[in-house]
Amino acid sequence: MTQNSTDVRFDVLAVGNAIVDVLAPCEAAFLEQRGLVPGSMQLVDEDQSAQLYDGMAPGVEASGGSAGNTVAGVASYGARAAYIGKIAKDQLGEVFAHDIRAGGVHFDTPVLEGGAGTGRCLINVTHDGQRTMCTFLGAANQLTVADIDEALIGSSAIVYLEGYLFDPAPARAAFEAAAAAAHKAGRKVAITLSDSFVVHRWRAELLDFIKASADIVLANEAELAALFETEDFDAAADQLAAIVEIAAVTRGAHGSVIISGEQRVAVAAFAVDKVLDTTGAGDQYAAGFLVGLARGLSLEDAGKLGSLAASEVIAHWGPRPQVKLVELAAEHGLTL
Repeated sequence: MTQNSTDVRFDVLAVGNAIVDVLAPCEAAFLEQRGLVPGSMQLVDEDQSAQLYDGMAPGVEASGGSAGNTVAGVASYGARAAYIGKIAKDQLGEVFAHDIRAGGVHFDTPVLEGGAGTGRCLINVTHDGQRTMCTFLGAANQLTVADIDEALIGSSAIVYLEGYLFDPAPARAAFEAAAAAAHKAGRKVAITLSDSFVVHRWRAELLDFIKASADIVLANEAELAALFETEDFDAAADQLAAIVEIAAVTRGAHGSVIISGEQRVAVAAFAVDKVLDTTGAGDQYAAGFLVGLARGLSLEDAGKLGSLAASEVIAHWGPRPQVKLVELAAEHGLTL
């Protein structure tokens, strides 16, 4: 991947939903009393979120969100990361800002004042490890064009956009502004499709955005199938190759396929003794892959960095690395 390397401050800058994960143990009766289906994920409003939060057991609060997890992985690889996302001026907003900055990520998006609270995902975990999630997006989906720092965008080798933010119209406008600023500066724009439900909701609009504004696409098999309305992987891959420079499609235990023009590079998944939690696997794959591209590695080696990061995160609870990925890469003979 070649581009203008002048004045690059950051390898990857991500734009996403700034959400704080609140994890706490619970009994099955706790869920039943509140009408929550075990293992489900649902959106809730601010009042519902506040009531559930007040009733939860003591737990752990940590900054999350898909793109936030990715830039945490980028920083763990020793690369330079930045983040744009909206938080409120409240306690959870302080948690988010502290965590992401402590991880080595540049973050200075202006906070939302006088509006909704910081986005949060309340995760109640039963004894069998099952997670029941209630998400209040709050300030996270209040991102607008005004939050797009053109100078920051222009100083980042790759600008990575989180598909979940495609839902609110103001955030989609922010995507377009970020992509325009990136291309004006000679940078690359990447987008993750995030979720097959997002693709089903906005298929035509996503395709238009990808064709007009994206250089790199990250997706899993289900999202790729939804985008082109076919279960024929090769046919969908060919259609994607026709509209973007590079794409990476993850296939779970079967690894991933990197697509660029006529090239199809298959990358095996790294072996894991025991899969404990697949949360964040796609986010961390994106981290490794984008770091590889930003540092000029081959498509295969970029894919290996992605697979390595994904293998690390599925071997423990939580969506972020628990070891320094740059050290793990060195152990496997991968140099950045």
